[in-house]
Parts: sequence; structure tokens; C-alpha cells
Amino acid sequence: MTYGRASDDERMPGGLTVTDLVVTYPGKPPVEAVRGVSLRVGPGETVALLGPSGCGKSSLLGAVVGIVEPTSGTVAWNDQDLTWTPVHRRRFGLVFQDGQLFPHLDVARNIGFGPRMAGVSAEARAARVTELLEIVGLEGLGGRAVSELSGGQRQRVALARSLAARPRLLALDEPLSSLDADLRTRLAKDVRDILRSQGVSALLVTHDPAEAEAMAHRVLRMGDGRLL
Repeated sequence: MTYGRASDDERMPGGLTVTDLVVTYPGKPPVEAVRGVSLRVGPGETVALLGPSGCGKSSLLGAVVGIVEPTSGTVAWNDQDLTWTPVHRRRFGLVFQDGQLFPHLDVARNIGFGPRMAGVSAEARAARVTELLEIVGLEGLGGRAVSELSGGQRQRVALARSLAARPRLLALDEPLSSLDADLRTRLAKDVRDILRSQGVSALLVTHDPAEAEAMAHRVLRMGDGRLL
């Protein structure tokens, strides 16, 4: 794991490229949350955005996945401009702090939701769910109600659900911050190993230096809307 600026990864071809991204929220006065950020995430690489609350890292992540509209700049994958591409067509996954699981669906149906919406056959969905339950260490819990799971188990389900559609980039927004310190440390290493075993690129937002160091190949520090 290394610390560095965006220029450090110019040598890496393909993957995610963010160029001169600006995010401004309306108001009196307007709030410029992201101020001309450029970065890259290479294929199979995990990059962490590390900084305090309010520094713009979640706004940057939102613009990358498409849930926040940038004021200017570009977001591209393998040099294809995705800046104005709808969220569902970017093939990016997103894991939130609280997982945001569907409470009325059991574990297996939560994980299989994305492939079902994409028209994947029931047989193929079942095989993918079984595979992911094993990958995230929840074998045999497919029929369990999500309300019966621990916090760490719910975050594993959220990770599996995001991986089910085989995203090319996974965005993680403070995914472990709601867990206690010991569990957060253990799960950070597990998530790192899962991402690397799946070969998925990832962009992680966190305020925790230890979490960033445990999970990421590189850490980019943010402050006041900029990379430091």
C-alpha cells in the first residue's frame, strides 16, 4: 500500500479516469464540494480516498457512480466518457455505510436482486448466489432474514449483492464505519481479499487511516474538496 497523489498512477492503462471533476451544490452561496479532482484507478486496483467528514470524498464518489451530477469535468472507464451515462448503465457497484439491504427479502434474494433485474435465469442466479455466499463466508445462510444477521454479516451480504452483477468498479462509501473497532479491522482485511480475488477495481471512501491502509493498494488524501 502506498500514499500518493493522482499523478502517481498515470502509468497505469485502462480502468477509471476522473479528470478535473468539480461538484457544486446550489445555495447562497453555492458550495463547491469537489474542486478540480483528477485521479485514476487501475484494473483490479483498490484506491482509498482518506479524509475527514465534509472534505468532499463522498461527493466525489457519488459523481463517479452517477448519483451526483458534476458541475464540470469527466468520468471515464477505459477512455469511454461516462460523465452523463445513467447510473444503471455504468456497470459500477456501490456499497453504503449501512448496506441498505431489502428488509423484506432473505439473504439469497438480496444477493440475487441485481441479476434478476438484468434478466438472468433462475438457475444462473442460484449458482451465482451460492458462489458469492461462499466467497463472503456466509455459506448456508441464503434463507436467513436480514434482520437476523449481525452488522458484519449484513455488510458481507451488501458486498455480495454489489458483486453479483459482476461490476467493473466497486464504490465503497464508509462501508465499515458502523461496526465496532475489532470487527472493522477483521472485515477490512476480508473485504480486501475478496476484492482482489475477484479482480474488481474499487474506490473506497473512509475517514479511518487504518481501514484505508488495510484495504487499499494506494491512499489519496482529501481536504477541502481537493487531493492533497
